[in-house]
Amino acid sequence: MNVKEELARRAAEVEAYLADCLRGRDIPQRLLASMEYSLNAGGKRLRPALVLGFVRLNVGQGSGLGRKFLPFAAALEFIHTYSLIHDDLPAMDDDDLRRGKPSNHKQFDEATAILAGDGLLTEAFSLMFSCVDEACPTAERVLRAAQAVSVAAGAGGMVGGQALDMEYTARTDVSFEQLRDMHAMKTGALITAACVAGAILAGAPVADVRRAREYGCAVGQAFQIADDILDVTSDSATLGKPAGSDERQGKTTYPSLLGLEESRRLAAERAADAVRHLEPYTGAEADFLRALARYIVERVH
Repeated sequence: MNVKEELARRAAEVEAYLADCLRGRDIPQRLLASMEYSLNAGGKRLRPALVLGFVRLNVGQGSGLGRKFLPFAAALEFIHTYSLIHDDLPAMDDDDLRRGKPSNHKQFDEATAILAGDGLLTEAFSLMFSCVDEACPTAERVLRAAQAVSVAAGAGGMVGGQALDMEYTARTDVSFEQLRDMHAMKTGALITAACVAGAILAGAPVADVRRAREYGCAVGQAFQIADDILDVTSDSATLGKPAGSDERQGKTTYPSLLGLEESRRLAAERAADAVRHLEPYTGAEADFLRALARYIVERVH
C-alpha cells in the first residue's frame, strides 16, 4: 500500500465536503471568508481519516456508515483548524505562516481570526449532531462520540495543553514527563478522540473502543515527536510554516530534551505500539491504519 497516496485520496473526499459545507448558514461574508481561508488551506486531514478509518475498521467498507458520518469526521477538521488559527495569533505562538500561506490574522486581522476560530469550533458541534435524525438508530452513538470529542478539545485536553505550552515556553526546567503529558493534551487528545469516536460511531464493543484509544494515544505521541524533529531538520517551504520556530521561542521539545536520534527511536517505538494494538484486525482498513502509524515516523528517518 502507498499510504501517502491513500491518505491523499481520503483527504480529497473530506476536502470535497469541506469546500462548501459552511455555505447557506447566514454567516457574515468576511467571517465566512476567514473561516474558509484556513479550513480549505489543505493539510493531511489526519483526524477525519482516523474517524472514518475506525468506523470502517469496525463495520466494514460496504456498510455506508463512512459516508453517513463524513460530517462528523469533518467536524474534527473544524476543531483542528480553529486551534491552528488561534495558535498562530500574536498572543500565542505569533506565527505569520501556516500551510504555506499567511496566517489567518495576517490575511485578515486579529479580531476576525479570533472570531473565525470561535465560529469553526462552534460549527463543529452542529456538524456532529447533523448525523442524528428522528429515524437514526445511531443517535446514542453520536452523542457518546461527540462527548468524547468535546472532552478532548476542552480545558482538560487540547485547550489545557495549549495553556501548559504557553506556561512552559522559555523555561529550562521542563521534564520529559511534563513535556509528554502536555503534548498528550495539546496534540494527542484530539487524535485519540478521532479514533475513539470512529469506534463508538461504528457500535464497537468496549474492548475495541479501548484498542482505538490505545492506538490513538500512541499515534498522537509519535506524530508530535515527528513534528518536533521536522521543526529542526526541515525547512519552511517543506513544512508550510516557519521552521525552527520552537527553538526561537524557547520551547522545550523532544529533540531539545532527548536529542534527534533518541527522539527518532522513541517515535518509532510509539508507532510500533500503535501497530501492536491493531493485531486482532485483518483486512484493508487495518492495513491502512498500520501503514499510517509507520508513515508518521518514516518522514523523519
